[in-house]
Formats: sequence, C-alpha cells, structure tokens
Amino acid sequence: MEPLLLTPEEAAEVLRIGRAKVYDLIRSDELRSIKIGGSRRVPCSALEEYVSALLDRAPA
Repeated sequence: MEPLLLTPEEAAEVLRIGRAKVYDLIRSDELRSIKIGGSRRVPCSALEEYVSALLDRAPA
C-alpha cells in the first residue's frame, strides 16, 4: 500500500526540491499539510494539487 502521508523531507524528494522550500510552501499555504502531534505531514493528494496549480499558472 502506498503511503497517504509524507514527511516534509519525503515530499521534498518527490518534488525534487529542498526541504526548506517545502516548509516555505507550507508556511505560504501553497502546499497543504497537517499536524499529527508534533509532526508535520503532507498528504500525497496535496502534492498532486500543488503541481496541478503550477501547471494551471504556467504559460502555454
């Protein structure tokens, strides 16, 4: 079974960006995330939504 939630570090690997950039995207509400206890997690669906939003804004 594929994971439903990723750590910010795992999300960074999937997006091929740095960990700090993932935290920047979370802080700016461009990338949705949740908190479980003291841990931050990024739903896989949020990564897909983020990439879709980037594609929608990209010039043709």
